[in-house]
Amino acid sequence: MIVCVCRRVSDRDIERHARGGCASFDDLQMDTGVATCCGNCTDCARDVFDSARNGTAPAHYLPIRIQLAA
Repeated sequence: MIVCVCRRVSDRDIERHARGGCASFDDLQMDTGVATCCGNCTDCARDVFDSARNGTAPAHYLPIRIQLAA
């Protein structure tokens, strides 16, 4: 999924940098340009980055359960 439309940065790009040793969100911004233009993606980008650093799934990755009518 594209997280930053302005800089065309995906969640996979962010995860790759986070797991590859990117030390901070500021460093991620320097490396990728994410959340440096309009800023609308900042919260999502931080969530993906923090989750990748902690080894957890971001909230938008959690499965949604839908109950189908019988």
